[in-house]
Amino acid sequence: MKSSELIYDWNRVHPASLRPMGHVLLNDETLRDGLQSPSVRDPSIEEKLEILHLMEVLGINSLDLGLPGAGSRAVESTEALAREIVRQKMKIRANCAARTHQNDIRPIAEIVQRTGLNIEVAMFLGSSPIRRYTEGWTDDFLLQTTESAVKYGVSLGLGVMYVTEDTTRCDPDMVRRLYSTAINCGARAIVLCDTAGHATPMGTFALVKFVMDEVVKPSGEKVRVDWHGHCDRGLAIANSMAALVAGAECVHATALGIGERVGNTQMDQMLVNLKLMGIPPWGEQDLTKLKDYCQVVSRSTGVPIPVNYPVVGEDAFRTATGVHAAAVIKAYKKDDIELANTVYSGVPSHVFGLQQVIDIGPMSGKSNILFWLERRGIPASDDVVERIYGRAKASDHTLSEAEILECVESAKAH
Repeated sequence: MKSSELIYDWNRVHPASLRPMGHVLLNDETLRDGLQSPSVRDPSIEEKLEILHLMEVLGINSLDLGLPGAGSRAVESTEALAREIVRQKMKIRANCAARTHQNDIRPIAEIVQRTGLNIEVAMFLGSSPIRRYTEGWTDDFLLQTTESAVKYGVSLGLGVMYVTEDTTRCDPDMVRRLYSTAINCGARAIVLCDTAGHATPMGTFALVKFVMDEVVKPSGEKVRVDWHGHCDRGLAIANSMAALVAGAECVHATALGIGERVGNTQMDQMLVNLKLMGIPPWGEQDLTKLKDYCQVVSRSTGVPIPVNYPVVGEDAFRTATGVHAAAVIKAYKKDDIELANTVYSGVPSHVFGLQQVIDIGPMSGKSNILFWLERRGIPASDDVVERIYGRAKASDHTLSEAEILECVESAKAH
């Protein structure tokens, strides 16, 4: 019997209106916004190329190559990534970040000319009343800056992705005016940003729906709507899903959620959830490389993966609890890997190239020990089992392999 026949899935008991409207696109911000965290190390070009190839394997739709206006180092790595996409004939599409300044936009056009890669310019500008007050910006200044920057990008032959920072705290009138101006001047993608991690799923839905109804539809243009969120309230994934349900087409995210403060939407978790929700894929995917992607980013940036991090953390599919382990073991004895991977896990590990791990600790039963020994071809004599069991119950931690083997050797010596 299939595990799906043994699970009543409340996640699917909903009207079609509570699902994304179509195929979902993902834009990877790991190598730009992700590197704005004060705690990360900027990876070498070689490391960035390795990450790029893993993005391609995972079927990620596009990536932000960097912000060339930041200086020569940024230009060098951005151009290296662009050349690799062209040389390897990759499917992944590219964009570059820029302030709404000609000095930021021009270097992107120059990289396009040198590499031959079509690169979209993601030009950003603050929008909220609190930002306008702090900066001393007038409404006219923002609208004129938007018009000038978008027209300049279009004049250079660049596709324009117009980004308003702090959209989730911006008043409706300014949201409407800024995006309408950008679209009228030639922007064909707009990005709504939860820059300060302020939004809730309800607020996200309301904002995206407002933009769809009050800006995009009245424009009469085919405009892609993107969502770019941060995780200050721990709601980045939930907000991204709400944005998609409200009509957004693309979510921006980073590996492990790296980025400023507590970080961005987690790209790896978006990939996992879209897969498990059965959202139509946008291209070929090999999600068994998900852990490789996260580990390479972790190693390259110096950001550790917490042991309890979803799917790719060391404890994600690991248990030492007797009751949980016993159920998993019983499933294995039915020769059913899918059953074993779902009986005590909401994420089937095999889909992502991983497997359940049964350990031995103070909360373990003897079934853990018998399974552990059997998997390693070690005879499970009563003496061996009792010695391991006694040590586990007296311990304050999960036993290491060395500690367990010490018990095995001790039993042999007697």
